[in-house]
Amino acid sequence: MRLDKFLKLSRVIKRRTVANDVCQAGRVTVNGKPAKPSVKLKVGDVVSILFGSGEVKFRVTALPETVRKEDATSMYELLEDDIS
Repeated sequence: MRLDKFLKLSRVIKRRTVANDVCQAGRVTVNGKPAKPSVKLKVGDVVSILFGSGEVKFRVTALPETVRKEDATSMYELLEDDIS
């Protein structure tokens, strides 16, 4: 699954266009490497996003094509939450 689609489906970022912009700005890394919106994610990948002065880091646990709002958080496991 594409990175921008995953960020939208998991509700980490509300809109796919915003996810696209964040990736293109160089604020997203996958397994420690800068990631474009088209990067293909796999289960177990570690994604890190810079938001303002903080960083959100999580591990991908599932890649369903569709997901209900209530189940969106089951797509990832939070590793570190430094948002102030």
